[in-house]
Amino acid sequence: MGVSRARLRARVLEHLRSLGFEVDAGSRGLLTLRAPDGKDALRRLHAEARRFILRGHQEWIRRAWPRLSPYFARGDQVIPERIRPVLVEVAEPWQADLFRLARLTWSLPYSRGYGRRLRFLILDAGNRAPSGHPFLIGILALQSPPLSFPPRDRRFRYPPGRKVELVNQTMDIQTLGAVPPYSDLLGGKLVALAAASNEVRQAYQRKYGGRRTEMERRILPAHLVALTTTSAFGRSSLYNRLQYRGEPIAISLGYTEGYGTFHLEVLYPLFREFLEAQGVSTRGGYGVGPRIKWQTCVRALERLGLPRALLRHALRREAFLFPLIHNLEDYMEGRAAEPRYRDLPFGDLAAYWRARWLLPRAGRVNGWHAWEPERLLDLLIVDEGG
Repeated sequence: MGVSRARLRARVLEHLRSLGFEVDAGSRGLLTLRAPDGKDALRRLHAEARRFILRGHQEWIRRAWPRLSPYFARGDQVIPERIRPVLVEVAEPWQADLFRLARLTWSLPYSRGYGRRLRFLILDAGNRAPSGHPFLIGILALQSPPLSFPPRDRRFRYPPGRKVELVNQTMDIQTLGAVPPYSDLLGGKLVALAAASNEVRQAYQRKYGGRRTEMERRILPAHLVALTTTSAFGRSSLYNRLQYRGEPIAISLGYTEGYGTFHLEVLYPLFREFLEAQGVSTRGGYGVGPRIKWQTCVRALERLGLPRALLRHALRREAFLFPLIHNLEDYMEGRAAEPRYRDLPFGDLAAYWRARWLLPRAGRVNGWHAWEPERLLDLLIVDEGG
């Protein structure tokens, strides 16, 4: 028969309070953190959603770990001077599995992304396991951009009627980061530089040149002119001041407004069940992007007699723009007909990272030497009831 309205309504409020939110007794239902202590508060809020998603991957993780664990280095197996990064687009099943396993270790809940997607591994060809496997440095994933993204949209004055066309020549960075011990050696900076590389742009052009958009069935130019992303937790130390030879790679766009659905992730299946029982479709016309998730949550809350203001978690993230062309503002505002691409070969970016961040860091810190990849299992395996 499905979950009852009264029971689900009570569960929503109980769930939010259990996460540390206080629900305003007034009609607006604004949420505020009971103990707003910055990044730790955000991690706590993400933790339950992450555990919920991880439970569905436990059997796969246990099967995949023995096969994929050689790609994860011990600290004492990595010699910084020998690190030789290689950027690999995910194309084969083992690469997809390695990407998935690494991504599941993130503190943010796992998502496959939506719309147009590209995924990359950065492997270390200079340090390898005894079996010959190159060690994994980090992962990068791009997805279709949100059509409405206030930090980006405040920056450009799109020509009338062309916003969708122009925004669809950008992508959103969905996943970006390094795995230990490379994360302790500022490998995240390398992955961020890689996002702006010629090779990523060329991979996009190969995959999506001549393809029609899902929404409007239009063939867009195979241009990738910019990337957008948000920090995981408030202000970003990864993207701030990220530059290459004096030229910015990432530009801060300010902060998001603090709306979203991540704090209701655990309840999303119940929202769908509740709406479907009332004859309300939750499938959407295309893909499984954030818009359909947002709409599903809004409709469920409305039918539960709860305000959509409950989607305002008030946790603001810093937004960033990665310009991939020199004339980005002119292009996005219709004054330039063609993009003028920046020339950023991955090999040059990796050499810059090595000199600017890797080697100085390796000489200053020592803790990464003691890293054991088996500690990743502590992040991957969850108790059935936990």
